Amino acid sequence: GVQWAQALGLLAEMASARVELDTITYGAGVSACGKGGQWALALGLLAEMASARVELDTITYNAAVSACAKGGQWAQALGLLVEMANI
Repeated sequence: GVQWAQALGLLAEMASARVELDTITYGAGVSACGKGGQWALALGLLAEMASARVELDTITYNAAVSACAKGGQWAQALGLLVEMANI
């Protein structure tokens, strides 16, 4: 249950150590948040990726859609599917 918090902590440590976060590291964070039921945090990471100009790939979108679905956020999940169709 707390893996999402550990994943976010690790991402923060990497960023503060000036390690470049990429699609894979962000995707792992999105996935961990989804598995922990933290759909809002997963969407926050997705937005952070976009603002950092990190490539949003199908795997990361899928993890975010799953996070929203798990949290009962169907409108958010459908919105992500529409966005994903445009990448």
